[in-house]
Amino acid sequence: MPVPVPDALHRPASLRDYAYEALRTAIVDGTLAPGEKLRDAELESWLGVSRTPIREAIARLETAGLVRTERARQTVVAPLDERTAMNAQAIAAALHELAAREAVTQLTAGDIAAMKAANDRFRLALTTNDVDAAIAADDDFHDVAVRASANQLLPALLEQVTPTLRRLERARFSSLAGRASVADHERIIGFCAAGQADQAGTAVRENWLTLGRMLAATANVTLNP
Repeated sequence: MPVPVPDALHRPASLRDYAYEALRTAIVDGTLAPGEKLRDAELESWLGVSRTPIREAIARLETAGLVRTERARQTVVAPLDERTAMNAQAIAAALHELAAREAVTQLTAGDIAAMKAANDRFRLALTTNDVDAAIAADDDFHDVAVRASANQLLPALLEQVTPTLRRLERARFSSLAGRASVADHERIIGFCAAGQADQAGTAVRENWLTLGRMLAATANVTLNP
């Protein structure tokens, strides 16, 4: 297993959360490849934490479908599975639609400004083809509504499905061409600013269903060069 460089400057207060976030990031960005064996001793050396928080983190990752335990009781990074990702996408789209509908009446001028700023960063990332920055900006954009909705269940539910989507995106698309457009975000901002909850929710759902269209387009290009 390749041992990434530890990032001691960004440890959360909980060692369990730190182990989970570090492993999740390494799986999503491809540092830990599908089928990679996760050995406790190597993980302890990398993360600088004991086996207990690592085991707790792996249990969360298994629930999210990012790792699996095989017959010999060895833990490996789960393979990429487009069907699983599409199921996760449908759930994410529905949850973000709910967040938008609940958030619209609660959004402040500062929230709208934060959405615009995130979309500006998203636009720049598209221009420079910076995948990491684009995904971070997209997450920041949608997180505004999730926070404003004040629905305490949404963050935990989204954490179960979003990493699977991001992992497939990174693995399948070396270019950002075809990714959800800046215009999609601008439409959402417009509906939010106007207090149109139903329209905002629908626009958000359509935005989150982009991955399926990208996969279909990629398959079509492959079949029809």
